[in-house]
Amino acid sequence: MTSQPSNSDCPTTLTIDGVTLSLADVVSVALNPSITVRLSDNSAKNLQRTRDYIEANWLKDDAPLIYSFNTGVGNLKNTRIPSEEMSRFQSNLIRSHAAGCGEPFSREIVRALMLLRANAFASDFSGPRLKVVERLLSMLNFGIHPVVYSQGSVGASGDLAPLAYLSAALMGDQHAQVEFKNEIMTADQAWRKVGQPPEFVYEAKDAVALINGSTASLAVLCIAVSEAKRLLEYANISAALSIEAIRGELAAFDDRVHQARRHPGQIECAKNLRRLLSGTERCTEKTRQLTMSGPDQGKPNNQPPRVQDVYSYRCTPQVHGPVYDALRYIENIIQIEMNSATDNPLIFPEGEGYVAISGGNFHGQYLAQASDLLSIVMADLGGISERRLARLIDPVMSLGMPANLVGRDPGINTGYSVVTCSMAALVMENRTLSMPASVDSIPAKGNVEDHVSNSTWASRKALRIIDNTKQIIAVEMLLANQAIGLTQAALQNPQLGAGTQAAFDWMQKRISTSVEDDRYMHDDMVECKRWLESEELLETASK
Repeated sequence: MTSQPSNSDCPTTLTIDGVTLSLADVVSVALNPSITVRLSDNSAKNLQRTRDYIEANWLKDDAPLIYSFNTGVGNLKNTRIPSEEMSRFQSNLIRSHAAGCGEPFSREIVRALMLLRANAFASDFSGPRLKVVERLLSMLNFGIHPVVYSQGSVGASGDLAPLAYLSAALMGDQHAQVEFKNEIMTADQAWRKVGQPPEFVYEAKDAVALINGSTASLAVLCIAVSEAKRLLEYANISAALSIEAIRGELAAFDDRVHQARRHPGQIECAKNLRRLLSGTERCTEKTRQLTMSGPDQGKPNNQPPRVQDVYSYRCTPQVHGPVYDALRYIENIIQIEMNSATDNPLIFPEGEGYVAISGGNFHGQYLAQASDLLSIVMADLGGISERRLARLIDPVMSLGMPANLVGRDPGINTGYSVVTCSMAALVMENRTLSMPASVDSIPAKGNVEDHVSNSTWASRKALRIIDNTKQIIAVEMLLANQAIGLTQAALQNPQLGAGTQAAFDWMQKRISTSVEDDRYMHDDMVECKRWLESEELLETASK
């Protein structure tokens, strides 16, 4: 999960208006419960004015049928709901839709979900009562986190099941579970503990507004993209360390090569690699002419010039670069979506009053396709990282590294062969998970939803791929750390690049190069993955 920002990085109060929310805001609130979120005064005023008109003109038994205000939903859209039954209908709607399953979402995703749903109302197109938005923000600010089950949404008509759990907790339903102060309890208990009335009665459109919109998909995608952006920077560091390990040829990263192709992400990646490798003595022809291991280590090897390396090293900018460009595209989708009205129907000023227009803004296809793109590029990022790390244990492919990166007594010690096998398993898992979800649609709810986006599954599996890729990139760093450490003395201790030297020194303090018996590898794999879950190594290498 994304690292906790320091208090200095976070505002103490965030004001939402349905227009200006950013990805950084969402991630900060998701990770930092100390941030208070409030509705802007202008949004509050507009919400109240709109609702006053609705209650004066639409909530009468002789008013025209207006979907979900005085009618049922789905196949029951033509059934009038009498005004005296409206609250019962709204609360029953939440209970009937709390039909998800699977593992609960993380606290961070739930906090993002609550913020994003409140912000969708702040733009004043949905028509719930102002009290609903205020209650939702109170739940977020008190740290009452609904237990929201992750499976059950098809990403159309909104993430109905996940949002129903949030809505049940908001109304204090005794069946709804929440996490409060690290304890699981019923929603009504949590509201009592913070001194608030446990029961909150929904009125016309309140519940319908809460469960419309693919906001669970969006919350997961926000966290996933935030993770992916940082992981990409770590992937550049891991690639640079692997290049140092094999004493790679640096001409492939010359700016002229990448300017000739013009893709911004490729140019940016090559620039980052040049910065990390700046000043390296290890990646020079002089050092390449020395034998790294075996009986002749440290002696000239009389090999011809390298000229160029294999694709997994030489083409790093051409593979990492598309990830930069894809993330920019995906973040633009997110930025628009998080400040959009995704309810149905939507309310618009017209003449002296308002009009309700039914549409389909709840459909999650934008998010599904963006999530699929994220899955694809992150799976490929892990794929090229695995190819680089796999070469490091093969004396032929690593151009002379000790077999399996064994420190001493090969045969008695096995080294890192099964570590690389585990990473191959993760790559295969990522390949299966990267199959697009957005092209899959199955009719739901009595064929009313005859085309769905599958956006929630698309975003969930993207997050899974990112977690797998994080482990792969961490292991590439682990193996590069071992490879460099084993061979530095034989190569007369050449200086590494400005960024790679800083990263290598930092890693050696935490997992030093093993020249003893095999270690319990699982512990090292857990530790190196932990490196990527903070900013410390990234900041060290970037300086």
